[in-house]
Amino acid sequence: MQGVILAAGDGGRLRPFTYRTPKPLIQLRDRPLIWYPLSAMAEAGIREVGIVVGYRAEQIMEGLVDWAPDGVRLEFIHNPEFEGGNAVSVRAARDFAGGGPFMLAMSDHIIEPGVAVRLTGECEHPAMLGVDSAASMESQLSDATKVLVDGDGFLRQIGKGLRRWNAVDIGVFVFQPSIFATLDLLYAREGAALELSRVMQHLANEPCGVTTRDIEGLFWTDIDTLADFKSAYDHLNSAVDLPV
Repeated sequence: MQGVILAAGDGGRLRPFTYRTPKPLIQLRDRPLIWYPLSAMAEAGIREVGIVVGYRAEQIMEGLVDWAPDGVRLEFIHNPEFEGGNAVSVRAARDFAGGGPFMLAMSDHIIEPGVAVRLTGECEHPAMLGVDSAASMESQLSDATKVLVDGDGFLRQIGKGLRRWNAVDIGVFVFQPSIFATLDLLYAREGAALELSRVMQHLANEPCGVTTRDIEGLFWTDIDTLADFKSAYDHLNSAVDLPV
């Protein structure tokens, strides 16, 4: 299995810090944010990771030279439409990841290694989504993409505005290469604004569906704001089972 990490956005909600430093390279406990999902993938046995870049691409490429985990090869993928939706960045990774299943993560999501490990393994469905049914931190819930999962573990609904939900999307996925046909279909309809939540809802409505895997009990958080950053810093300072 290969890995893909999205690092193309401009990190607008962390301005002015991201004016000079791209968000994936902002340091949290002396490590860039992107190091956390990258090291988690390495722990899960993933040895080839594509980094999708756009905003300050050269700076990210230079900044990651010394941060690749031992035995992991990085390949940088440029998304010329990086100001659009995040699904367009996934679509840009077709040549790198189109030959087999791949794990997708966000460069601004802190995930402990066990999250990536839990999402590896066989999956017969076009997509698997990591979810957390026990999310409680403000940084997990403040801007959460909510999900409704049925009793068999299949995704039924996804979106930030759901009134009925029982878990949240943690931003880690496993896709089969068939995802690129779906991305092409929806891109033709919606253009560069295409978001992953739209793609996942489309797949959830298809006969094969989207399966989910609950990472309850494992740590993750999304860093969008300064408050999120502080929350993650405090948690990492108190944790004994996370990389520090």
